[in-house]
Amino acid sequence: MACDFAKGMTSRLAGREVPSWEDKETTLADLKACIARTIDYVKSIKDSEIDGSEDRDINLTIGGQPLKLKGQAYLVHMALPNFYFHVTAAYAILRHAGVEIGKRDFMGAV
Repeated sequence: MACDFAKGMTSRLAGREVPSWEDKETTLADLKACIARTIDYVKSIKDSEIDGSEDRDINLTIGGQPLKLKGQAYLVHMALPNFYFHVTAAYAILRHAGVEIGKRDFMGAV
């Protein structure tokens, strides 16, 4: 889900169609490949595609209901909170399952 939100938010803000990737990951290697593919996709979007998107209309369908937001509201109130929710949930589940990860694994290198 974090990868879906990353590619979805950048696509929508750039005015691109959101790519559809089959969710078939069953191993850690599959998940790492999905993350790498998502990072590559996000990096492919040029700054110029995002610049000025704060006023772009973002049209979604959630629970069968249409929703229209401006780019900045979509990013700040929907896309980023959902992205971080899913990343944080995965982190917490891994820690609960005994995986030895810490805050630096979550935050990345500084």
